Amino acid sequence: MDEIRFDDQVVVITGAGSGIGRAYAHAFAARGAQVVVNDLGGRRDGTGDAHGAADKVVEELAAYGGQAVASYDSVATLQGGESIIATAEAHFGRVDVLVNNAGVLRDKSLLKMVEEDWDTVVNVHLKGAFCVSRAAFALMKKSGYGRIINTTSGSGLYGNFGQAAYMAAKMGVVGLMHSLASEGAKYNVTCNTIAPVAASRMTDDVMPPELLEKFKPEFIAPLVLFLASRENQETGMIFNCAAGWFSRSAICCAPGLCIGDTKRTIPPEEIREHWEAITSLADAAPLNSVIDSFGFMEPLIR
Repeated sequence: MDEIRFDDQVVVITGAGSGIGRAYAHAFAARGAQVVVNDLGGRRDGTGDAHGAADKVVEELAAYGGQAVASYDSVATLQGGESIIATAEAHFGRVDVLVNNAGVLRDKSLLKMVEEDWDTVVNVHLKGAFCVSRAAFALMKKSGYGRIINTTSGSGLYGNFGQAAYMAAKMGVVGLMHSLASEGAKYNVTCNTIAPVAASRMTDDVMPPELLEKFKPEFIAPLVLFLASRENQETGMIFNCAAGWFSRSAICCAPGLCIGDTKRTIPPEEIREHWEAITSLADAAPLNSVIDSFGFMEPLIR
């Protein structure tokens, strides 16, 4: 097989001081990329900071000839996002790939969630992806090339208990992906989203050690590297990845049922009567945009 390489390409990875982000940094550097290792160095809940996390990864890459620079800026502000991308531009002159990986956890059930916890989680996962993507997209648009990979979660896609802020933010990241994919299409800028499960500081007390051993972060990197490669043209897709399992997920729309004639009143009893047809997922399929959903309404609006 022809090797996928990133020679002369610049890759920005947020949350790259440990876990999955660190695995990405090593994987990209090993294939010739110049890497910006961004990590605030905080704890899993987002408190504190220690520049040593990013510095250590930069040192690890340098040990086998990898070119890398550390960034300690927070992703959670526009200023921070611009500073991260400015670091890449100042040291390497461009940005070809952005991996939005930074994250924090403050898991609490809904009634125990306080505003500060909500804001912290949403600011890092969702606003953070926006802040860094906005700055990176400006450079990618100018150069006519770019690859952006966002990070969602199975918790957001499929549900979980006690993660209201995390789940809401992770579904927001999917919406951001659709926007970036749409706006980036004519500039050869793709954006895809992964839902990884891997051993990291986010999961080290969630699963037993014998199971964590099977969920190595290195098993996530191959998908990210392919999505970041020049040959990949897919955009706006969601992928699951864990322990060597890779699959695509999609938000689908079913044909449903057209009721009435856009003039008469539709009583709720009629909804009840046709509930099975309305809720059926038979023939459901992904849509390319919200406009495509109008096709299902054609008998009513033509």
